[in-house]
Amino acid sequence: MKVVLGFDTSCYTTSMAAVDLKGNLISNGEILLKVDEGQRGISQSKALFQHLHNLPDITSLISYNTQNLDIVAICSSAKPRPVMESYMPVFMVSYLVGKAMANLLKVPFYGTTHQEGHIMAALSSVEGLNEDNFIAIHLSGGTSEMLDVNKKEAGFDISIIGKTQDLHAGQFVDRVGVALGLSFPAGPKLEELALKGQRGKVIIPSFVRKDEIGFSGAETHARRLIEAGENPADIALAVFMCLVKTLEKWIANAIKERKIKNILMVGGVSSNSIIRQHLEIRLKKYDKSIRLLYAQPNLSRDNAVGVALLGLQKYYTDYHKNNMIGF
Repeated sequence: MKVVLGFDTSCYTTSMAAVDLKGNLISNGEILLKVDEGQRGISQSKALFQHLHNLPDITSLISYNTQNLDIVAICSSAKPRPVMESYMPVFMVSYLVGKAMANLLKVPFYGTTHQEGHIMAALSSVEGLNEDNFIAIHLSGGTSEMLDVNKKEAGFDISIIGKTQDLHAGQFVDRVGVALGLSFPAGPKLEELALKGQRGKVIIPSFVRKDEIGFSGAETHARRLIEAGENPADIALAVFMCLVKTLEKWIANAIKERKIKNILMVGGVSSNSIIRQHLEIRLKKYDKSIRLLYAQPNLSRDNAVGVALLGLQKYYTDYHKNNMIGF
């Protein structure tokens, strides 16, 4: 079976995926990095070290789940975002190892970015977004951005139209979760706790100023609630309702300035069920034709599926170019 291999080494996950030449997902593997108990994150050096140690396991996982692999191309995320100055050491693992593997196999190697991978993974699992230009909102532990996205023959042109001024949405969730005694990353456990909370019992204020959002004030307020002895479940629910209110105001501001109908939600935070339940209902107040398009939850968090699909696009682009010039 001919496949394109995708490889991504983000701040918290080692990921590999294989897709066939029709774009079908053949295998998908993810290994979460280990974060010390009570910590709110991991250093780049420790993350990079863990990625290297995860390589044998992630490659074994992919090969075990797939028989008779014939790798025709490899694509790796080489940096966080598709801009010149974007850089993060952890992505050097996926980039350099992917390139080395391609050299040994004598197959094409393609570089892409973590953000483009998220967008591509989301597009592969939603229906009804056929436009070449659309808005995406990327919410994770390392990114909180509203993006103007234009499809290219292979990949995307992306420009930021809104972002956080301080903490990212995922950082806000993780910091409050750890303060409540949950392990990092705290998102799934905080969501479980929130589902037991009473809505409106406590409120965490949101901050939105035109195209800018922020969560440092919200984190401070949440810590005060914890110190005051408020019910942890109520605090957890208030965290996610704060995110809902922030996104509602943020998107509403964008609606006033742009002809927005379809919004693609990507990144791990967007997989939260509470956000999904409440946000679209609130946005219907502004425009009933607005649609929020969410990736499948397993394709919202860090993964290499979108990276593999982008590699497939690049592979076919090269194939057609070579055929046109007579190769």
